[in-house]
Parts: sequence; C-alpha cells; structure tokens
Amino acid sequence: MKTPEWLKPGLYGVACGAIAVTVIGFNWGGWVTGGTARQMATEQSRTDVVAALTSICVDQSKRDPQLAERVVLLKAASSYERGDIVMKNGWATMPGTSEGNRLVAVACADKVGI
Repeated sequence: MKTPEWLKPGLYGVACGAIAVTVIGFNWGGWVTGGTARQMATEQSRTDVVAALTSICVDQSKRDPQLAERVVLLKAASSYERGDIVMKNGWATMPGTSEGNRLVAVACADKVGI
C-alpha cells in the first residue's frame, strides 16, 4: 500500500499543533495537572476554614470580661507572640474542641489587636 504524499506533512502539522496547544494551554491558558488542582483546592479550603473560624474567635474575644486588659497586652506583644496570647486566652479554641488552632489564633490576633 502506498501512502499519499500529503499524509506525511499533515501528520507533522498535527503533531506540531498538539505540542503548541499543550505548551500554550499549560503556560498561558491556565491549565493545571490533577495534583496541582488538588493542592490549590486544599490551600483554598484551609484559607476559607481559617477565615470562618476567625470570626468565631473574634466573637469569643468580645465575650471575655477581661478583654480590655488582654487587648493592651496583645498590642504590646510582638507579632510572633500574639498568636500565643490568643491561644492562652482560649479564644482560638472552637466549641467542641480541646485545643486552639494556631492559624486561627494568628488571624484572630490581627483582628482583635487593631
């Protein structure tokens, strides 16, 4: 069987086109692999959960009878100590849990210490 002359350049064109579409799609088109998509979804869900729990932490801080003194201590503390202060006060401990969440404590310290 004899192959037509136009078949070879046509197959080269298809191969080059597929490579070009792949390169353009992954570099500029926003395409990602499944692993990258899972990683992005995990990071986004973690960020959303911390944001939601931070509002509970702020609410718990407002119910603290010693809020004024603790906010003064919070403002006087260095940035890396603020999360520890919030955890020590129990504001980052969510209802139904026994321990505070470090990420929530840091985000809460930023909102309470304003």
